Amino acid sequence: MIAALCESYGPPENLTFRELPDPVPGPGEVLVAPSRVALNFFDTLIIANKYQLKPALPFSPGGEFCGWVVALGEGVSGVAPGQRVAGYCSYGAARSRLVVPADSLTPVPDSLDDDHAAGLFITYGTTLYALRQRAQLREGETLAVLGASGGVGLTAVEIGRAMGAHVIACASSSEKLDFARTFGAQQGIDYAAEDLKEALKRATDGRGVDCVYDAIGGDFSEKALRAMAWNGRFLVVGFAAGEIPKIPLNLTLLKGCSIIGVYWGEFVKREPAAHRQNMAQIFDWAARKKISAHVHAVLPLERIAEALNMLKERKAQGKIVLAVPQRSGETTGSRID
Repeated sequence: MIAALCESYGPPENLTFRELPDPVPGPGEVLVAPSRVALNFFDTLIIANKYQLKPALPFSPGGEFCGWVVALGEGVSGVAPGQRVAGYCSYGAARSRLVVPADSLTPVPDSLDDDHAAGLFITYGTTLYALRQRAQLREGETLAVLGASGGVGLTAVEIGRAMGAHVIACASSSEKLDFARTFGAQQGIDYAAEDLKEALKRATDGRGVDCVYDAIGGDFSEKALRAMAWNGRFLVVGFAAGEIPKIPLNLTLLKGCSIIGVYWGEFVKREPAAHRQNMAQIFDWAARKKISAHVHAVLPLERIAEALNMLKERKAQGKIVLAVPQRSGETTGSRID
C-alpha cells in the first residue's frame, strides 16, 4: 500500500510517501480500501505536535474516510467484502489500506457519492453532538456560528437549520457571509467590519443569542459571550484562531449562561450508542440533501501538503478531500479467519 507519513513533526511539506505492506485485520477489525480521505484543521496541528492527541511516529494524518471493505477479521458480522462504507479513526486514514474496528463503520447510501460521504464524521458528528447532546438546542432558538463559512462552521449552519434554529452566521468578510447564507444562515455579521457583541445584540433585538457555536477562539469568544441571552449556552468547539481565550467567569454569573465543552472523540468512546444514532441521522440527512456535506476541493493524495495548507491558511469553504489511488480491477474483498 501507499501511505502519506508524518515521520518528523513540522509543516505539511515534511510529509513523506512510503510503500508499506498491507495491514491484516485482527478479530473484530475490517480492512478497508479508502477511495476518499477527508482532512480537518486538526490534521495541521497533529503533524506539528500541537494537538492533544499525540500518536507515535511515524503515522498518517487523516481521520475520516469513505471506501470499500476488502477483508474481514475473525468474528466480524454486519459488513461484507465489497461493501461501501465510511468511518472515523482519529488519524491514520491517508493511505490506500486501513484497518479499523468494524463497529466504527457506517454503510453509505447509494444516493451519496464518496466525495461527500468521506467528510461526514468529524465535523458533522461534532456539530450534531454539540447542538443536540450538549446545548440541547430547541426549535426557534437563536444560534450564532463563529467562522461560519469554514468546514466546521458550515456544518453548524446546516444542522442548526435542520434542527429549526434561527442561524446567525458570523465571519470575516461579506463574501464569506454570502456563502454561509447559501447553506441556510438567515442573518450575517461581518466581525471584521463591526463589533461582534453589539451586532449580535442588534440581530436579536437586544435579547442576546441562545447558543454560540465557537470553533474559532481568540478575541471573538469573549465578545460573543457578552452577547448571550439569559440561560444561553456557549459551546467551546475549537481554537482555529490559534489562541485559547481567557474568559472572565463573572460573565457566566451575570448572564446566567453556561460555557460547555464539546469533546466529540471522547463522546464516541463513552456513549457509542448515542454516537451511532447521531451518525445515522447525519447520513440520512445527507442522503435526502437536507445537509450538503459541501466539498471545497478534491485533490490527489500526493498533494496532501497543498490540501493541508489550504486548511492551515483558512482558504477552504467546506471540506478538503483526498482521492486515494486504487489498484486496477479491485472491487471486492475476502474474509481473514
